[in-house]
Amino acid sequence: MTPSSKIKPSEIKSQQMTDLTARKALTFDLFGTVLDLGGSLTPFIANFIRGRDALDRVDPDAFWADLRHRQRIEQYQDSLLELGHTGYLETAQKAFAYIAKLHDLAPTPDEVEAFMAGWQQLSPFSDCLPALERMKSSYKLVAFSNGNPWFLDHLIENRIKFDFDDVFSVEEVGAFKPHPGVYRGVARHLNMEPGELIMVSANSYDVMGARTCGLRGIYVNRYNLPFEDTDARYEPDLTVRDFSEMADHLLVH
Repeated sequence: MTPSSKIKPSEIKSQQMTDLTARKALTFDLFGTVLDLGGSLTPFIANFIRGRDALDRVDPDAFWADLRHRQRIEQYQDSLLELGHTGYLETAQKAFAYIAKLHDLAPTPDEVEAFMAGWQQLSPFSDCLPALERMKSSYKLVAFSNGNPWFLDHLIENRIKFDFDDVFSVEEVGAFKPHPGVYRGVARHLNMEPGELIMVSANSYDVMGARTCGLRGIYVNRYNLPFEDTDARYEPDLTVRDFSEMADHLLVH
């Protein structure tokens, strides 16, 4: 190939976008991607810490960040140890108790119940619903989540308030993302080939997991975090700041 015949970056981008727009379905992670976990739950954490008169030494935002990290450890243990799938809310409760104990704030049953009640009141990011409405005539829109099925039903009907074309819970597989079985499972559920699906997530491990199984991937970098250090084959096809930017990219081509 001569220098003049090399593919230009703009041509590569155009090719990638054409490839994405040829897909049939968008599968959306919910927790942290559609639903604003930190914004919804940090006030409940602050109330817990305030009730223990510990705001001078425990920052609610830092507590939340530690809790999310611990919850992922709980989920990885659930998938790796194969002792039976415990469910998403159970991992959240275990993580809350663990981080509370880490700060010498071992919670009472009532305090655990008060925090877990916050999960029923999760709110979506403001950019999500308008973008979903824009994309619904061009793609099959699927909620694809680690959440318990009954919990997803509640969140979609009462909190997100958007009529997804389908809903798939990892409980049908018995493992949490990024276990490869869940990505293959959603493809089987939809009766599609993995390559016909685009995984949309603000969790980089989720996009990487989907890419390793043959799905396309869009990384919604809401938190200004680097992507996983991985093989180029498993990097996202597209990185955006929010759903509005994603819709602009997918619908303009």
